[in-house]
Amino acid sequence: MPVKKPAGTPIKHYGSLGSRVFDALNLVVLGGLALVTVLPLLYVVAGSFASESEISTRPFFLWPERFVTSTYAYIFANDTMLRALLTTVAVTAVGTVVQVALTFTMAYPLSKRYLPGRTLVLNLVVFTLVFGGGLVPTYLVVRDLGLLDSYWALILPLAINPFYLIIVKSFFQELPQALEEAARIDGCNEMGVFFKIVLPLSKPIIATFSLFYAVGIWNDYMSPLLYIKDNDKWTLQVLVRQLTSPDAANAISALDTVFFPAKGLMFAVVVIATLPILLFYPFLQKHFAKGVLIGSVKE
Repeated sequence: MPVKKPAGTPIKHYGSLGSRVFDALNLVVLGGLALVTVLPLLYVVAGSFASESEISTRPFFLWPERFVTSTYAYIFANDTMLRALLTTVAVTAVGTVVQVALTFTMAYPLSKRYLPGRTLVLNLVVFTLVFGGGLVPTYLVVRDLGLLDSYWALILPLAINPFYLIIVKSFFQELPQALEEAARIDGCNEMGVFFKIVLPLSKPIIATFSLFYAVGIWNDYMSPLLYIKDNDKWTLQVLVRQLTSPDAANAISALDTVFFPAKGLMFAVVVIATLPILLFYPFLQKHFAKGVLIGSVKE
């Protein structure tokens, strides 16, 4: 008499030989790509803890012969470094909130087909995906608005990404209309529906685009380079660029110090510039995995 398998026992499916070979090749190729991606990062981290002489004599290593923390002590004891780090954190935090808020508050009304002028506004949004104003006109607009040497120049010109806007708008259109109608019957106005019904259902996509916007602001190099003239308002990315340039020693002459770990400093600053995003990502990974699969563009 045949023995029945307990309920819920997974059934194993063995593919053909070709399928298994294909899976093995996929693992080899993807593993190789992952290794190529991770090795430079590991080298930078190891270099940030190595001495200047070791960095000069060893072309590549993943583990320093002797751990040295003087480079990080130099960074955190330096006002210029700390100011650039805190400036970048503050601009990223405020900019992410502003950009997400503007994107979602614009996408929600555009998701309503009964909105007067909706088609015209959507066409204008799509138009900006194809045609941009260019570098010089954008700079002139920022200058005439009085935003030069202001942190708002790093936030407002890119406050709404049109591609993100269209995705969020499409996501709002997929939400069940019955929920919104029930909320209106209970006495909610449009703002109440948006804040009490729509936003709580949008946590995955909020997390996704918060991450996108935050990474974009954190890694932005061109905006502070163009609009920020005061060295005291440098962001971390501009400072990284200055420190990794051939004239790095002169770039931080204002630090007024004898000790200058040129090569180790480059590695350490790159680690500090990369680490916050790497630490921030795991907290949003659960929502991010869902958010990248929803809100597909469709009309």
